[in-house]
Amino acid sequence: MKVDGALFPGVDDLRLYDGDLSLVPERARMLEAAGYDGLYTIETNIDPFFNLLLAAEHTERIELITGVAIAFARSPMTVALQAWNLQQYSKGRFILGLGSQIQTHIERRFSMPWHGPAKQMREYVLALRSIWDSWATGSKLNFRGEFYTHTITNPVFTPAPIDGPPPKIHVGALGPRMVEMAGEVADGLFGHPFNTPTFIHEVQMPALQRGLAKSGRTLADFEMPAMVITITGRTEEEMQAAEANCRRLLAFYGTTPAYWRVMEAHGWGDLGPVLNSMSKENRWAEMPDLLPDEMVAELCVKGAPEDIPALIDARVGSFADRLTLYAPYASDPAMWEGIVRGIKALPGKTAAVG
Repeated sequence: MKVDGALFPGVDDLRLYDGDLSLVPERARMLEAAGYDGLYTIETNIDPFFNLLLAAEHTERIELITGVAIAFARSPMTVALQAWNLQQYSKGRFILGLGSQIQTHIERRFSMPWHGPAKQMREYVLALRSIWDSWATGSKLNFRGEFYTHTITNPVFTPAPIDGPPPKIHVGALGPRMVEMAGEVADGLFGHPFNTPTFIHEVQMPALQRGLAKSGRTLADFEMPAMVITITGRTEEEMQAAEANCRRLLAFYGTTPAYWRVMEAHGWGDLGPVLNSMSKENRWAEMPDLLPDEMVAELCVKGAPEDIPALIDARVGSFADRLTLYAPYASDPAMWEGIVRGIKALPGKTAAVG
């Protein structure tokens, strides 16, 4: 199983990431030397493509992943060019992870149109593939969709050929319609961290199988990264600090109505509106204490560093072939090297999922 690490380490507040480009070269080299297979960026307070360009310059082997870039904040043509340039410069190491965000952010933060996440993302991915095919083959660009139209290009605006295929596209998805769409048109599913084994197996996997069937593929043809919120530390003090920050993260996720379906699957549906209301009252500090311990246990993996690989295998080993360790807190990078070695020894996709 491949293992990916965060380009920016966690910090002890809701910002999650420092967002300082000057940190990128050293951090990228450290992740590569520690044995990670990939490094990912989250689009929060720093542009995900900027830091991956720097990471590509200062590494040789590690894969570079936007996990995720907000698709609907950008034109498909803009993202197509950024991804093509990164794929070319990194010599084929780039993976384009795309996410939809939620309607409020698309319309009120980015001032961009919202047409419904699944159908808009499906067309977005198809537009990217059409643009890349035009650049790769020299064929006339003629993509006409409901939301996006791309019909003009010429040599001035066409990038140099790539020695190899265009980037793989992983789509961030949580609900069944988005998961099904990813199975139909994407190369992989970028799993949301606010998730549980029950929701994955009972809701997401049947939807994914429906999407794969539409494209004539099986799970063997599809990349399945899993992002797992991981609580660990060498001392009790470190464990407590890690859990406190993960609780803050879970409370933040719990304010979003689109994520409540996960909570509803476990009988925590009443908690979402409460967290949402408290966030609007700026009562963030109180919110983590409302999360029941069993909710934290379902949404996170928690254990001593030496126990994490086995816990990961039990949670996602039956379907995942790539793992993102999501640890939104300050910790010693050396602690993670043994964890990474243990997880990389796991086979990944050890059983078929029907």
